[in-house]
Amino acid sequence: MFIEFTVTNYRSIQDTQMMSMAASNYYNDLDGTNCFDCGVAGLPKLLRSAAIYGPNAAGKSNLFHALKFMQKFVLESHAQQEGLQINIVPFALNKRSQTEPSEFEISFLQDNVRYQYGFAANKIRIVKEWLLAYPEGKAQHWYERKYDAATDKDEWHFSKKFIGRRQLWQDATRKNALFLSTAIQLNNEQLKPVFNWFQKLVTILPSDQVLINFSVDHCASKEGTSRIMRFMNAADINIVGIHVEMIPMPAIKHEMLPSGMPQSIKDSLLLDMQGKQIPDVQFLHKADNGEIVPFNLMDESDGTKRLFTFAGPWLDVLANGRVMFIDELGTSLHPLMLRFLLGLIQNPEINKNYAQLIFTTHDTSVLDTDILRRDQIWFMEKDTEQKSRLYPLSDFKPRKEEAIEKGYLKGRYGALPFIGELRF
Repeated sequence: MFIEFTVTNYRSIQDTQMMSMAASNYYNDLDGTNCFDCGVAGLPKLLRSAAIYGPNAAGKSNLFHALKFMQKFVLESHAQQEGLQINIVPFALNKRSQTEPSEFEISFLQDNVRYQYGFAANKIRIVKEWLLAYPEGKAQHWYERKYDAATDKDEWHFSKKFIGRRQLWQDATRKNALFLSTAIQLNNEQLKPVFNWFQKLVTILPSDQVLINFSVDHCASKEGTSRIMRFMNAADINIVGIHVEMIPMPAIKHEMLPSGMPQSIKDSLLLDMQGKQIPDVQFLHKADNGEIVPFNLMDESDGTKRLFTFAGPWLDVLANGRVMFIDELGTSLHPLMLRFLLGLIQNPEINKNYAQLIFTTHDTSVLDTDILRRDQIWFMEKDTEQKSRLYPLSDFKPRKEEAIEKGYLKGRYGALPFIGELRF
């Protein structure tokens, strides 16, 4: 379960920005559907979903890029070779920011324990890393690592509650890798819940092309195909079957590759593609004479293709109680399709494992207090210095009966594009 995420000095975000899924005590609308009791004493109810609005280039995608970077670095930095730069992108429009580290922190629940984990890094090294756990309700500062520029060494502090081969894990952690990532590879059991939470996190950006394979893999079995079918038909995509055939990738010869490409890269690419197969997905439709007619997925509408792409991940998220971040969710989808997808997350009878969805969209039709609580709506815009700023609708203290969509489009809450006049 996701509680809160903060990021500082990353891409268009310079000042610390915070995204929270804690339900507000001031609102009780949609209480039985849109939020849930996390089961941990002292913590508020958590929201099942949240939407982020704002103009193009406001920084919404950068917020998700920051989270995806944090996840990938936790999962993979142990393999970072000595001397390789960290893929950090600090705020570019301020000279001071270019010399300062980027910082990330996230709070979440895993196995009924609250964790607060974060790190700061520049392109060369980890500057800070810390982990707090609350297994008994009070904070236990399991470890902290801080770089001392005067000695050019890391200073380490461990809690008595953090057990095991601490010296071994500390010595094995390179300056451009995380202690969390490294210790897990060396069989640390205590940190597994933290690492596992990052493994379960789902971040989907518009540039991600591998998602369709998730739905394709579901169709490898009759049961999986049946689940995908029910998902598609529930969204009014009338199909009677899905057929997936894996076909060999067409052979590629050396002479078909760019002449300037080094021979070693050509050889590696050709070796990697050897024996590869690509999925041929067909949707089966019933004609008026009863005949079954196959349509290639590429011949279907953009909305149908996008819904099929989401089907596998959506079913998996619901089944396993994952946290899912999706950038530009409404693209190519009818507003009622967006409501359908959102409704699956906010239905306690379907979402029994407390999956959560955080998404960006330009579709204002869900800015409706019958669909979203007022604490589920966030906005992002850039200030006069081109810094991204994230803020909740609750800052404006909207009334329960307030027409949120109308107010947003009229500029009441900001986060709108400033469209000028084009003159020839």
